[in-house]
Amino acid sequence: GRLFSRAGCVMPIPFIDLQAQRRRLGHPLEDAILKVVRSGAWIMGPEIAELEKALGAFGEAPHVLTCGSGTEALQLPLMAWGIGPGDAVFCPSFTFAATAEVMPLVGASPVFVDVRPDTFTLDPERLEAAIAAVKAAGVLTPRAIMGVCLFGQPADYPALADIARRHGLKLIADSAQGFGCTLDGHHPIHWADVATTSFFPAKPLGAYGDGGAVLCKDARLHDLLVSLRVHGQAVRSDIEGRTFEHDPKYLNMRVGMNSRMDTLQAAVLLQKLTIFADEIEARNRVADRYADGLAGVVETPVVIPGGRSTWAQYTIKCADRDGLAARLKAAEIPTAVYYPLPLHRQGPYASYPAPGGLPVTEALCGQVLSLPMHPYLEPDVQDQVIAAVRAFAG
Repeated sequence: GRLFSRAGCVMPIPFIDLQAQRRRLGHPLEDAILKVVRSGAWIMGPEIAELEKALGAFGEAPHVLTCGSGTEALQLPLMAWGIGPGDAVFCPSFTFAATAEVMPLVGASPVFVDVRPDTFTLDPERLEAAIAAVKAAGVLTPRAIMGVCLFGQPADYPALADIARRHGLKLIADSAQGFGCTLDGHHPIHWADVATTSFFPAKPLGAYGDGGAVLCKDARLHDLLVSLRVHGQAVRSDIEGRTFEHDPKYLNMRVGMNSRMDTLQAAVLLQKLTIFADEIEARNRVADRYADGLAGVVETPVVIPGGRSTWAQYTIKCADRDGLAARLKAAEIPTAVYYPLPLHRQGPYASYPAPGGLPVTEALCGQVLSLPMHPYLEPDVQDQVIAAVRAFAG
């Protein structure tokens, strides 16, 4: 379970190897960072608009807004749509806290829906039943659905979009882990009203700090997001055809937040985008090698038919998950559990509705284990991981 450098020093196997990526990008990355430092345009510099254009071209979206974090990327559309007290937003419980956290932040209620046992993404049949239950109870007003591109793969967005359309709901694709994933050749925004992502450093497309983005197809929505990102400032649609006594730069038309991305992060992401498609290919090769090596030993991930994952995590299922994790730790192979405790079992979220229960979610939390996954995982190192898993199982 150890790597050896050319100098003969023993090195641990990394769970995610961001330094290999940094070395690959080399001087152009360092020059881009230094350019921003020297420019003095550290907030909302020209690289921000350049990045938004590049993200739109890559992600199939006519409008992109960068922001301060992936969490704020989820909150901003809820604010723009006026979702708040008395409103319900349907989402999984088998996800990171940010997915559900943004509902209480705007005064709305998350409604937890179970996931599929194979792909771990929102189950459309359970969603349909949950919407019916909430409508029948008459306490909350259904307003939106938040699908999650869990571990890098798309949810069943065609099915979710059909449900959203029939019930008059907005559809958000939480692609914090899955920016770059596709289904039948399309990015999630093809079906969703908005798609969001996170640029937390460990994500497949990560910055060197926090950041996020909202992708959308509606120009008016994008205008509102621009305003909300910077304290509800007046934007083009607020100003056109009107005269003001004072500089509209300091005219606040609505309650917003401070969610600007640092220019430095945009510069880093522009460099990473130049190799992102190649890294997605490499991640899929690593995933295929795991699938071949672990077939029949543990339950390997299932990708939705027609889907292409960015493999933010490579997550297997094992009946004795804790035993396997301990064995791999003894072999100095890092692992992680995403997620050991579902959101609906945690204090801040325990009181929110979960119509029909969440049996699949609760079972998964005791079975899942994520193995080292990144585009620079060498075959001989991956073979050590595979051999250790097989030794435990066999």
